Amino acid sequence: MDTWDEIRTSFHVAKLGTVSGAADALGVHHATVIRHVDALEARLGTKLFQRHARGYTPTEAGLDLLQVASATEDQFTQLVGRIRGRGSDVAGEIIVTSLPSLSPRLAPLLREFMEAHPDIRVRFLTDHRLFKLEYGEAHVAIRAGVKPDQPDNIVQPFLTEHQTLFAARDYVDRYGPLVDGAWEDHRFVGPDEMNSRAPFFRWMGETIPASRIVYRASQYRSMLDAIRAGAGIGFMSVPDGREDDTLVEMMEPREDWVSQLWLVTHVDLHRTAKVQTLVTFLKQKVREWEEA
Repeated sequence: MDTWDEIRTSFHVAKLGTVSGAADALGVHHATVIRHVDALEARLGTKLFQRHARGYTPTEAGLDLLQVASATEDQFTQLVGRIRGRGSDVAGEIIVTSLPSLSPRLAPLLREFMEAHPDIRVRFLTDHRLFKLEYGEAHVAIRAGVKPDQPDNIVQPFLTEHQTLFAARDYVDRYGPLVDGAWEDHRFVGPDEMNSRAPFFRWMGETIPASRIVYRASQYRSMLDAIRAGAGIGFMSVPDGREDDTLVEMMEPREDWVSQLWLVTHVDLHRTAKVQTLVTFLKQKVREWEEA
């Protein structure tokens, strides 16, 4: 294939978003990167990127290229390993994405995984948007809520997340305990947008008077900071809240506040050694949590 160098270069531009980043990753001059991208666009007769001051953003055609090239690169890496007799090695970059709120629990697991597999490099992406596995934006996604139904994704149950209401001890000293239904006596911390898919935030929007949600934040981590600072009562995962002795559990967890987490991988990469090994490792760790 006489376009492979151009495809590989364009793939790195799509993945990293800049010409300089792709040049560093490939060990070539930035002018070579630009020449390869321009040549591939001319050969295909379509624009692969929108150029702007911050870098290169893939067009729809560019995202298609990213999907195919990402799967091809991973499969080629596995092939090289098998040829060298190292097909079972777990090495290279692995991209994991999850909600930001899971970072405190996932970071120690990913560190442990890296220690067990020294040739692994982890990229941990936390955002509320859904990274597109079919475009190679991540190898493993941990998602919450309704079971994902995107085509060509393999979805496995991961963790049942229990949430309940917590408050700082100094808040309880000032306002007292929470009595179910006596919402007007208290102050609450909630999300800036109340149309959240999370069942516990839906309950809050339907149950707590808007006037009593006195502190709103756009990020879950910011809500946790506000709860710990004593701004009001808010939702936290049960394990995280109970491990913090500065917090008081204000209500028993309810079944309608439970959120299911899912492990999601793309069918093209699901069987690769590094993805299989990480998925197996994470599922084993969750079993140990549940048995503890």
